[in-house]
Amino acid sequence: MGKQLKELTPKLTDFIKKQPMFFVGTSMQEGKINISPKGLDSLRVLNENRVVWLNLTGSGNETAAHLLKQNRMTLMFCAFEGPPLILRLYGTANIYHQYDAFWKEHISLFKDIPGRRQLIDFKIDLVQTSCGMAVPLMDFKEERQGLIDWAENKGEDGIRAYWEKKNTQSLDGHDTAIFKKDKP
Repeated sequence: MGKQLKELTPKLTDFIKKQPMFFVGTSMQEGKINISPKGLDSLRVLNENRVVWLNLTGSGNETAAHLLKQNRMTLMFCAFEGPPLILRLYGTANIYHQYDAFWKEHISLFKDIPGRRQLIDFKIDLVQTSCGMAVPLMDFKEERQGLIDWAENKGEDGIRAYWEKKNTQSLDGHDTAIFKKDKP
């Protein structure tokens, strides 16, 4: 049923590109484990062992804090239509903010989505597929516009104020380095 591979195949890369949603899992040695759903055309496959995704403003900023302390990460994709498949990518990631050179070099890979917060450069160590036969079939209707509308209404200054209030520390009190050029 399941397979383990050292890199993405063209078929798996095509599968990723067709998914409207994926999940991100991170944790530190201690504290809360974070699992977040992601969407809005925010992931790019750079090659068979590397992806970059655009992290948008959210109610928290757990991924950033976790990656600064423990840079392991898992991405998971599920087939909600078509043949069943679960695809997990295991590896290490680095997080980059608007003040970092990596951001400036790679942000053009993505549409100008309001509220964009960080870029995550993910290096894949292991690719694992599993059957996904228990994942329900669902029809994709459309992307939600709520986050985009919210960010547009806030404007750049409003987003920065929101980051200051909600995105500078994790649930466990760890810094996210969202405003710091010298990361902890």
